[in-house]
Amino acid sequence: MAGQRQPIALVQAKGKKHLTKAEIAERERTEVKAPSDRVTPPTYLTATQKKTFRKTVKELRAIDLISNLDVEALARLVIAQEKYREVTETIAKQPLMVTVAYDTGKKDAEGNPIMAEHEVVNSQVERLAIIQDRYFKQCRQGAADFGLTVSSRCRLIIPKAPEAPKTNKFKDKFA
Repeated sequence: MAGQRQPIALVQAKGKKHLTKAEIAERERTEVKAPSDRVTPPTYLTATQKKTFRKTVKELRAIDLISNLDVEALARLVIAQEKYREVTETIAKQPLMVTVAYDTGKKDAEGNPIMAEHEVVNSQVERLAIIQDRYFKQCRQGAADFGLTVSSRCRLIIPKAPEAPKTNKFKDKFA
């Protein structure tokens, strides 16, 4: 089975495939290049989310890895990150265990029920942990899509400009 089609610049940078000038020109002509002239935060983001959005865009532009088509996906990532932080802060304020009183089914001398206590996991923390996990998964997937995790960056291969050929002063002198 064939691998994913790679941009011609990447194929050339790897140097593993020898293509004719006509093949290179054809590949360049048929490659899809999305413009990146309108990468601005959507209006529905808050001021802090817009700041995070712009910071991330700046980093992604440095490696030429964002286009106009990515705006909504990046906005969703920024929102998920903020919600993850909010839920995490809320969990940190909650006790993990709570003491619950329960009826033992016995009665004291006066006929009042005898109550006992035991600790259980706080149901609020349990519920918030599920929400936190969902936001974490959204953040992880979004970050991987944009090359913002170590493992996703390791899979990225960004073509480098070809190095200038080394000169040989003796060869140049006699050529």
